[in-house]
Amino acid sequence: MRHIGRMRVFCVEKENRMADIKKKTQVTSPTEDKMAGMVPADVRTQRSYTAERAHRIAAKVKDIPSSAKKVAKKTIDDVAMTPFLRKISFFSSGGSFLDGYVLSLIGVALTQIVPMFNLTAAESAAIGASVMVGIFFGTIFGGYLTDAIGRKKMFTIDIIAIAVFSILSVFATTPLQLVLARFFIGVFVGADYPIATSLIAEFTPKKHRSVSMGMVSAAWYLGATVAAVVGYCLYGVEDGWKWMLGSAVVPCVILLIGRHDIPESPMWLAQKGRIKEAEDVVHRVFGDDVELEPEEATQKASLGKLLKSGYLKRMVFLGIFILCQVVPMYAIYTFGPDIMTAFGLGEGQEAILGESAVSLFFLVGSIPAMFWLNSMGRRKLLLISLAMMAIGLLILGIWPDAPIWMVIVAFGLYAFFSGGPGILQWLYPNELFPTEVRASAVGIAIAFSRVGTILATYATPIFLEAYGIGPTMLVAAGLVVFGWVLSLVMAPETKGKSLAETSAIEDVPAVREKRAS
Repeated sequence: MRHIGRMRVFCVEKENRMADIKKKTQVTSPTEDKMAGMVPADVRTQRSYTAERAHRIAAKVKDIPSSAKKVAKKTIDDVAMTPFLRKISFFSSGGSFLDGYVLSLIGVALTQIVPMFNLTAAESAAIGASVMVGIFFGTIFGGYLTDAIGRKKMFTIDIIAIAVFSILSVFATTPLQLVLARFFIGVFVGADYPIATSLIAEFTPKKHRSVSMGMVSAAWYLGATVAAVVGYCLYGVEDGWKWMLGSAVVPCVILLIGRHDIPESPMWLAQKGRIKEAEDVVHRVFGDDVELEPEEATQKASLGKLLKSGYLKRMVFLGIFILCQVVPMYAIYTFGPDIMTAFGLGEGQEAILGESAVSLFFLVGSIPAMFWLNSMGRRKLLLISLAMMAIGLLILGIWPDAPIWMVIVAFGLYAFFSGGPGILQWLYPNELFPTEVRASAVGIAIAFSRVGTILATYATPIFLEAYGIGPTMLVAAGLVVFGWVLSLVMAPETKGKSLAETSAIEDVPAVREKRAS
């Protein structure tokens, strides 16, 4: 019996000890359990935070549809660059190459065309500016059609059209025929910009986006450089201008071959409700473990509605910034030989050689800018670049009779630092607008800037003849300074962000409502 009694006492004591331990380790409110004070305050706070956080997560998960809980391991922004993605970037840059090529080559061709057709300064300016007028219309309508019918179809149509009108320009017998041929070349070159840049932005992981978009800018400068070399080689050839203008067919054929297996944008397909097709493209290009990240939900808005919303500020900034960046550049390229001669860099082939050197500075400057955009950031690089470009143009404007070495240094300074803004004119529009209007937004921004290039290209030979090279360069410098001031006030930073993040805006009603809920 004593043994049994001792066992009972032992059990009771054991139960009491376990109850004490439980009380000491259990955290409750003071009203429920005074022993909670034995647990340090920081521990109680951490446990409460953990419990609250777990409750919030559980509540969110509960609200997510079951179909959405089966998420992929990664999105497009998580993958590495592959050879196929590089191919997309390379051949999507072809339209930019053609723009630089046909624009720059006409400057060399005009050295033969002007005396052959006995052209006035106004007629020469019209031939040079006609491609700009075409680009103005092409970027607007091309962007709209690209958003409406898809990137893939327009991707092929425009290159075929450029080839056709390049051949027709060879058979031109009057200045008007040249103007018309170059106008339509400009239309389809302009149409290619929103197509190609949208494809690049929508296929490329965010950490590689600046490099891929940089290829568009570098391709322009490469096209201009190749054009200068081709022009130099054909300068002394009889009817060399015909071979110059017709030679654009060669890159067109190469682009058609390279583009044939590039698929439709999965983001565009998803935006149109073609989810299965979008998923198939993602899996084929990126792998089965990759899923298309949904964009922030927005109203199915027309471009007109976006222009009345918070996106209007972005459109204004982009249009003016791009105008300030490209007007001096297009004027220099279109009438490069005349400008080089005005600075005492020779005539004929010597002037063409000088233009080639300047074009090479543009090309070289775009390469480090691709990487600086990620390391330095978009905004900082833009401000530094515009400041250095302005300094180069100011030197040329204030000191037009400077020694040749100083002229080369000043041109080199302007051209080299054009790389960053040159890339951002394509990168910014594609980052700052949602998928359903991305191509249209690119088209509008580029078209707005081309209004300035049309006027500048037409006015450059007339202004040069009336006022000389110094005042011409000072006007160009003034534009770049204005672009710097605008960028200081309005330029955003989009480094390291997904397209869904960079295109979202608080001023869009649908976005505000979703975030408020």
